[in-house]
Formats: sequence, structure tokens, C-alpha cells
Amino acid sequence: MNPHLQQKILAVTHCGVDRGESTGFFRVALGLYYLSGLMTKETLDFKLLDREFNRFIYHTIGKGHSITSILQYMSGEKVVAVVESKRFLKAFAEHCAEVPVENIPFLLGLNLGVAKEISGIDVRGPVADYIERQRQLREAADAG
Repeated sequence: MNPHLQQKILAVTHCGVDRGESTGFFRVALGLYYLSGLMTKETLDFKLLDREFNRFIYHTIGKGHSITSILQYMSGEKVVAVVESKRFLKAFAEHCAEVPVENIPFLLGLNLGVAKEISGIDVRGPVADYIERQRQLREAADAG
């Protein structure tokens, strides 16, 4: 986690109007960067990667949070309110252009797939519904 990336995530965080929204913005922006970083052919050192992310998370939102809890948050219902927030989408597009907003449904789907593999949980629910709505919107736009 380089300082430039940290500043981008913090810039998105500061676009929230209160502590709860800012924390949600932080979690989702950080989680999206983490997930997009997994899309590489290079071998990743997850111990090192997670340690760097966890240090940043601890310094930003305090103890009791980790990259694991961020990814859990991103597979739950609360993430949908963030990724549907116009304020979040505008801030993320402005400050984090390396991860295109159009990739959010794919990255959330990737996260759900990993969650299913690890825990065996049923991934149907609000996040899967959001991903499906986005797919339908994209297909309608492509057809029109």
C-alpha cells in the first residue's frame, strides 16, 4: 500500500457526510482496490499484502477491523447502499480511476465467489441481486 493509494482511498472516505457513511466509503474503496489487485498473473504474497492493508485499516478506522472484515462487509447487504450512492460513485470515479466504476459488479461477484469457496455459504441475497440488476442494465444499454 503506497502513500499515493492511501491518499486516494482517504479522499473517497472524506466524501461521506457522516462517520457511518465515511466508514462505508472507506471499506468499499479499499476493498475494491484490494480485489482489483488480485487480477494479476503475478504471484501474490498474501501475508505481506494483507499486513500492509491491515496496517492502513488499523490506522484509519481503528482496531477490530481487517481486510477480512472489509471483504465480509463487501459481501453483505450494507455494501449495496454504498455502491448505489451517487456521492460514492462520483468520488470513486474521480479519485480512483484505475479501478473503473463499471468493474464494481464484477469485483463484488469475485468477492462473493471467494466467500462461497471459503465458507460454503449461499451467496444469494442483496449483493447478488445488485450484480444481476447491473448486468441487466448493461445489457439493456448495449441493446439500445
